[in-house]
Amino acid sequence: MAGNSFGKLFNLTTYGESHGAALGGVIDGCPSGIELDFDFIQNELNRRKPGQSAIVTQRKEPDTVKFHSGIFEGKTTGTPIGFVIENTNQKSHDYSHIKDSYRPSHADYTYDKKYGFRDYRGGGRSSARETACRVVAGAIAKQLLKNIEIKAYVSGVGPIKLNKPHTDINLNNIESNIVRCPDTEMATKMEAFIKEVRGKGDTVGGIVTCVIKNVPVGLGEPVFDKLHAELGKAMLSINAVKGFEYGSGFHGSTMFGSDHNDAFNTDGTTKTNFSGGIQGGISNGMDIYFNVAFKPVATLIQEYETIDKEGKVVQMHGKGRHDPCVVPRAVPIVEAMAALVLADFYLINKMHN
Repeated sequence: MAGNSFGKLFNLTTYGESHGAALGGVIDGCPSGIELDFDFIQNELNRRKPGQSAIVTQRKEPDTVKFHSGIFEGKTTGTPIGFVIENTNQKSHDYSHIKDSYRPSHADYTYDKKYGFRDYRGGGRSSARETACRVVAGAIAKQLLKNIEIKAYVSGVGPIKLNKPHTDINLNNIESNIVRCPDTEMATKMEAFIKEVRGKGDTVGGIVTCVIKNVPVGLGEPVFDKLHAELGKAMLSINAVKGFEYGSGFHGSTMFGSDHNDAFNTDGTTKTNFSGGIQGGISNGMDIYFNVAFKPVATLIQEYETIDKEGKVVQMHGKGRHDPCVVPRAVPIVEAMAALVLADFYLINKMHN
């Protein structure tokens, strides 16, 4: 059973490797008649692509998407949407040193043991480069959802945290800096810290917060396909993600019920939103918000100890072009996966009505 498809009605299947000829995907189940903004789709890819700033990998890829099916005269036809993103800047020789060795905390060992063979060039299929396909599909899903607003931003880099609720943040400032933190002062600190870490040949993790507004009441399919469960699965499928929490999250476990309960207003909205816009696994119309924790990138540009295929201890020195911190480029990926989940539930909900 393969794990290369996501979604029930709005379904994405991706293919391709980091250093193969191309990446691509097929979106099945997208309704017909949606007029697509291709500049918007490309801009979403530009937000994710490598080489966009001084604090990300310097691999230069245009990440231009080409559509081959499912679209006619600028509108979706209802048939499968096929697309491709060509790889143009592979430097596979940068990875020859890991051909017979396993990088710690990478997928090298597990892929080799599972499949008995692995593409060691940039991690092959396990590379975060695969997420470019998700961003394309997410950009189309956003246009299906129309009035729903999905915005993610960097709220933490290592020990530096933006300790403000999303309601106190101007989400229009997310793209005002290369870190994608909407608070200018914190963004400056985060950028300096990432550069400091990179200078040491090390890496650092961080947190991406996502806020979804104008979600209609009723999305989610209890009991196993609850909205927050599917959002969690979507986020945990992203490379380097180690944690997901929505609403009050882990902090909620420290509260009393008398403080945590979201009291109703007469129109069905709630006075507080510790539920994170989801109750009983179903959207309640309030803002959905969640945090996604990303680990430090596993590739270090310094010498470290590991093992080879024979189980022998060997010394390795990281090479190639790598992000010192993934979170600035992860922002559009988080948004894309959230859009795919909501698009799927939006279509499922239409079947009920």
